[in-house]
Amino acid sequence: MNINTQRRIDAWVGPWLCGLVSLWHQWFGRPADTAAPIQRVLVIMLSEMGSMVLAGPMFQHLRERHPGADIHILQLRRNQSVARLLGLVPETHLHGIDDRSLFGLLRDLVSVIWRLRRLRLDAVIDCELFSRISALLAYGCGARMRAGFTPHTQEGLYRGSFFNAAIPYNPYRHISLQFMALVEALTNADTPRTKRMLLNAKPLDSGLQVHFTHGDMPSFTQALHRDHPRLMAAKKRILVYAGGGLLPIRAWPASHYATLARDLCEQGHAVGIIGLPEDQALAQAIQAECGHDDCLNLVGYTRDLEALTRLFFHCDLLITNDGGPGHFASLTPIRTLMFFGPETSALYGPLTPRATVLESHAACSPCVTAYNHRATPCDGDNQCLKRISPAQVLAMAQTQLSLADPRAAAYD
Repeated sequence: MNINTQRRIDAWVGPWLCGLVSLWHQWFGRPADTAAPIQRVLVIMLSEMGSMVLAGPMFQHLRERHPGADIHILQLRRNQSVARLLGLVPETHLHGIDDRSLFGLLRDLVSVIWRLRRLRLDAVIDCELFSRISALLAYGCGARMRAGFTPHTQEGLYRGSFFNAAIPYNPYRHISLQFMALVEALTNADTPRTKRMLLNAKPLDSGLQVHFTHGDMPSFTQALHRDHPRLMAAKKRILVYAGGGLLPIRAWPASHYATLARDLCEQGHAVGIIGLPEDQALAQAIQAECGHDDCLNLVGYTRDLEALTRLFFHCDLLITNDGGPGHFASLTPIRTLMFFGPETSALYGPLTPRATVLESHAACSPCVTAYNHRATPCDGDNQCLKRISPAQVLAMAQTQLSLADPRAAAYD
């Protein structure tokens, strides 16, 4: 289902449903027993795949605060590959919703709520910022403790009054810390509920690692040598992700990528363009404008997230727009240059010391926020990214390549 359709349904239907559920809870809801131990927890993280990596410290904190608790995860089905690759929970604890059509969405909502209620959950953590559908799922699953974000006195963004462990959303703290605060809210009765988390520094890494489920690395290496010998023979191997995904406004200009790729190839490096199947035309355009034999189109070569992370293990540097690949790269030895502009690295920067953020700090940046449901007022002319020149990025890429450690397992 189109993301704009989802936004409209959430904006027009969501508040009314949240209001009705709030009235129901006011009349018939029972006070939660906050002293009872938490043995079964549901984490709701529907939309962003990269956010699952940023939530790594939250899962660790959850296990520390509630050792032995069974953790379940609710996501859109198309985003479940990250949780599987990271081995966050057993397969039986992964719950999915199909959002490809309105009918499929409604069918799965009824089905998943029925299954979740049978689990007799003790707590739910809603990691979505101001989504009404996730709020309704948090209440519908039947958990006695419901942690989620509240806008406090912010006008609009209403999503009910039935969260009994709500914390104010803070647009000035990294999202990993805010996820951790949701865990603390389940057992911390102080006001504000985030008080215990105020002294925590942003985590240096996600604390996660990939768990490959089939095949082995040597066979993948052999395939790379066979299919892309120019990549494997190059002095350094650089990957670029030029797509914008669901938010094209986050993309550095394709012409800039082509110029950068040409400059890197002329220095004896190989540049591989990665992306989703729908990025094929974009990759072909960049490759054609670059005009160098060592600029390779790898779109479609890595058919799933596992293959993509295997590729990261074989390369030295990833240059990427804000999005999932930059966060997935943090799980591997590869160094990363990541563009930010419409969104801010202060909130969504990757959790790894091997990543360097590129942002121009334009006056209008960031313009994509939780408060506008990521529907930016920008007219498409993303000057915050266009003003970062290929020459600037080339200099930073050269620095990162000079710092790049030998590949972890010498996958040559």
